[in-house]
Amino acid sequence: MSTPEEGLEKSALLLMTLGSDEASEVLKHLGPREVQKLGMAMAGLQPQPRSRVEAILDELDIHAAKGAPIEPDEAHIREMLTKALGDDRAAHIISRIMQGSDTAGIESLKWMDAATAADLIRNEHPQIIATIMVHLEFDQAGEILKQFTDRLRNDVLLRIATLDGVQPIALKELNEALTRMLAGASTSKKASMGGVRHAAEILNFVGAAAETAVLDNVREYDPDLAQKILDEMFVFENIMDIDNRGIQTLLREVQSDSLVIALKGAAPELREKIFQNMSQRAAEMLREDLEAKGPVRLSEVEAEQKEILKTVRRLAEEGQIMLGGKGGDDAFL
Repeated sequence: MSTPEEGLEKSALLLMTLGSDEASEVLKHLGPREVQKLGMAMAGLQPQPRSRVEAILDELDIHAAKGAPIEPDEAHIREMLTKALGDDRAAHIISRIMQGSDTAGIESLKWMDAATAADLIRNEHPQIIATIMVHLEFDQAGEILKQFTDRLRNDVLLRIATLDGVQPIALKELNEALTRMLAGASTSKKASMGGVRHAAEILNFVGAAAETAVLDNVREYDPDLAQKILDEMFVFENIMDIDNRGIQTLLREVQSDSLVIALKGAAPELREKIFQNMSQRAAEMLREDLEAKGPVRLSEVEAEQKEILKTVRRLAEEGQIMLGGKGGDDAFL
């Protein structure tokens, strides 16, 4: 039986044997993270003899046309991703996967729990920590940020918000240092990472108390910057800004028990919008559940709201709902 790594490599090889039209049709049925993993696997492929490709195709009972060995082809990868995702979404994923091995050490952090990752990097310079954080998923970065002292947390978030990119040589050196640290053992363009939006996305996951403290610190440094970060944040109350069809799509993805707890901390206006997008019977049952539910800890409410926000972001990334509100009428996360 193949390991997950071997399965990913086989999938990448299979896609590279297909034309861009056929490969894009496959990619259209995958989620953003799956596409990114496959893209990185394709970009990192070593040249493969045709016999290796034919052996993989034989496993799937697919007959291979005779041809040249398979080699990573950036143009082919770009074409299939663009056809599958469109220019805007493909550009974001391509900017990540084409960094290749320059982020291999940083990628290793994604498999660690927040406390372990925080212990590993907390003694680095805040600018280095900020550079690492912008390469992590927003929720993981938020969890790591919560492990830091107030002073370090504030400093790192401020640096993320003012970061306008990462030079390839700096990224390469950082990755090599991390790889040595973890094991005990480029692109020509500046990677487009960091900035106000990235800082806002991370703050969405740190919790209300830490969020307030960080924003107050940024406001002392630069009031306009703090406002820009605040404007880009998407918090639970911003669900009000999703249209009715989007609310209905979201409700199909959320468990009723989770919704009850999350709404215990919601404004009456948001509750009413939820009720209005349910059947009369379902709305009545939800109202009864809310009334019958006793006091709930704030931490529990925030945890359920965070899970629902993860679902909101996933649906937005998949194009199933549109996020308006503070980020703009056409804003997507």
